[in-house]
Amino acid sequence: MADSLPGEGTSPRILRSETVLVLALSLGASGVSALISFIGSLTKPGGLKHQAANLNTSYAPGRPWLDLAWQLFGIATALVPVALVAHLLLRERTGGLRVIGFDRTRPWSDLGRGVLIAAGIGSAGLAFYLVARAAGGNLTVVPESLPDVWWKYPVLILSALQNSVLEEVIVVGYLLRRLGQLGWTPMAALAASAVLRGSYHLYQGIGGFIGNMVMGVVFVLLYRRWQRVGPLVVAHALLDIGAFAGYALLAGKVSWLPTM
Repeated sequence: MADSLPGEGTSPRILRSETVLVLALSLGASGVSALISFIGSLTKPGGLKHQAANLNTSYAPGRPWLDLAWQLFGIATALVPVALVAHLLLRERTGGLRVIGFDRTRPWSDLGRGVLIAAGIGSAGLAFYLVARAAGGNLTVVPESLPDVWWKYPVLILSALQNSVLEEVIVVGYLLRRLGQLGWTPMAALAASAVLRGSYHLYQGIGGFIGNMVMGVVFVLLYRRWQRVGPLVVAHALLDIGAFAGYALLAGKVSWLPTM
């Protein structure tokens, strides 16, 4: 994977500014927002587990078509930073997102590896969440509270795909590439990527922060081994689809799944 600077004469200062701006427009801003939300939860009367972290909610209750329009608008605009990253990588003349392994050249390999990652992380992640919540270190995560309309599950799947593409392209592929070009050591870049992933999940509580930071370490190590974001996108999408659709199907029907 080439680590050349994006264009002749591009200075490290410009490269740093570009990276900061991309993060400020996407998951870096989400990290700050999550921190503010977490402080609000900590200072609110009652324990964390008695508060809810709502993920996919209605934007226009009682108005399903308007709600659908807002849902699709939110999903589409959330992917704009990915389009920006693709544009920035294209300037390096190395194939755009292909340079970080987000393409269709190895679909079956990416799918197979993604399924294995999701299977390994999914059960461990759920167990960690239940333990963290029981210990009072996590809010009750409500993955979805959409109305029971025909577009509910398609929107949940699209939301999961959007999350996976946004996070893996920016937090793994793009960020590691830029930090490497700026001279960061592999360990420092790994730590930065993992902490960033944990930071924008802090709204869920300490458990969400730690669990996603560990996941971030695993994803960075796998990315460095395979040189591809594709399997990570597949794994993340499967994990989120399982969480969103699973909650919609099981909430209130099984005793082990916390609800609000």
